Amino acid sequence: MDDMVIRAMTKWPNVPVVYGWLALDRRGQWSIKGTAPAASTAAAAQFEPITNPKLIEFIGRNYAHDAQGRWYFQNGPQRVYVTLDYTPLVYRITGAHPLSFETHTGAPCASLKSAWMDEAGNLLFVTEHGPGVLLDRDLPRGLEALSYADGHALEEERLLALIEEGDDAAGVYFNTGAASLPLALIRSEEVPRRLGYIREPRPPAGPPDS
Repeated sequence: MDDMVIRAMTKWPNVPVVYGWLALDRRGQWSIKGTAPAASTAAAAQFEPITNPKLIEFIGRNYAHDAQGRWYFQNGPQRVYVTLDYTPLVYRITGAHPLSFETHTGAPCASLKSAWMDEAGNLLFVTEHGPGVLLDRDLPRGLEALSYADGHALEEERLLALIEEGDDAAGVYFNTGAASLPLALIRSEEVPRRLGYIREPRPPAGPPDS
């Protein structure tokens, strides 16, 4: 986290937090709630992609999570909770021999802790940075890393059985060439609970109306 952000948090510790204004999609793209006048409530809720490189870098450097698994951008003294399309991180492949990864914020991964596959065939990982999905354009290369314990690549029929039939993943591994982790199957709706994060942080419930 930037020093200037830490100093601002110390100087103004009680700035109200923000919900529902910043979102992260499955490709690691940030978007912010539109502020332009809109003709309808639905239009008013639309999000606009953030394209400014310096702002994207600033958000990435100051992106973190709290003890409840809510991910946020610390914008100076103000905490902005992020609405997640799927996972709080999106992993990209940065090297092939062995496979290496970085987060959508550009942080290199040193420790791959677990590997998962959902019912759509997406690969998910937990690293020292947290849980995330593999970027869709890198998924074909990621699926090529699935193997048996002896290192032999998974046949297409076995892969399809995992995805389409939810076949038992026992004996299937995600092999980076430097490490091999057992693959576990997971339903997409179970991912936040099992991997420990909240997709849509919301403000605490207030007292009941009197």
